[in-house]
Amino acid sequence: MRVSKFITITILILSLNACDISPEQLKSDFSIITNTNNGAIKNDKTLNLSLANNKSHLVDSVIYKLNDKIVKNNVFLADKKLGKQTIKAIIYSKSNAIEKEENITILSSQVPIVYSFEIINEFPHDINAYTQGLEFYNGELFESTGQYGKSQLRKVDYKTGEILKQIELDKKYFGEGLSILNKKLYQLTWQEATGFIYDVDSFEKTGSFKYGSSKEGWGICNDGTTLFKSDGTEKIWTLNPNTLVEEGYIQAYHHKGKTVGLNELEFINGKIYANRYQLNGVAIINPKNGAIEGVVDFSSLKDKVTQHSKLDVLNGIAYNPETKTLFVTGKYWDKLFEIHIVQN
Repeated sequence: MRVSKFITITILILSLNACDISPEQLKSDFSIITNTNNGAIKNDKTLNLSLANNKSHLVDSVIYKLNDKIVKNNVFLADKKLGKQTIKAIIYSKSNAIEKEENITILSSQVPIVYSFEIINEFPHDINAYTQGLEFYNGELFESTGQYGKSQLRKVDYKTGEILKQIELDKKYFGEGLSILNKKLYQLTWQEATGFIYDVDSFEKTGSFKYGSSKEGWGICNDGTTLFKSDGTEKIWTLNPNTLVEEGYIQAYHHKGKTVGLNELEFINGKIYANRYQLNGVAIINPKNGAIEGVVDFSSLKDKVTQHSKLDVLNGIAYNPETKTLFVTGKYWDKLFEIHIVQN
């Protein structure tokens, strides 16, 4: 009887130990299953999550996360950000806990609307200006120009093209986009990972800030509360206007994939308008989820300016709240166009 009891107890102990799987074994035995199509899913769908394994009896519980936020195993995506996202499954088995990750891409379910435009007016523009940023403030036009040794910050009479005020950037800086918020003018530089802050009236430099995870500065705009910054990729970063810390980002995506080369930005009636570098067009972007809701083809404008050897692409879009119209120009363009966007 004693031998039999000993054997029985031994078998029970071995059975319990067999159920306590190691983290390495657990991680290799499980994978996340989704209902994506080659890793992509549109934001009008529900994302379904489950585990593929042959040892489900060893799992005590599972927690799913989308971008580090706990979600259920069926996630409606309508209010989620677009682009590349990370799914995590935290799997608990007795005293062990491991994480499995799976990358997915959330696409827009909306096909972008194609817009055209009508020219309302044409105004003179400095043909030597390598335009990087453009914005109206109190009826006056402010402009940032680029190129090493030639970068400037300007206030311009948009009707005559006269430069009313300007300062030069140090030769080591390549000027990029600008935006004005709470009487402060923010100007980016390209690869120097530095932005400058000025008093909008005097152009006195009052501070500077460093970039965070974004490596370059391209365009910047604001919605009256938050600053939005592009870096030449599909990402648009949100900056806290008090600390200028990058607090997050959206990714510009349409129904088929991402849009890169986002350059000069303007916030207009709740949307971000982004010049697309080298493409002479503008993407209209939802600032909440990154969906490209519309596109405007401005390529024909380049033929309406003086043709010369340095002539470059469209860049510079500004909304004038007084006229409720848009103003666009380009690098080394001798015209500033006042336009009205129309749907085809």
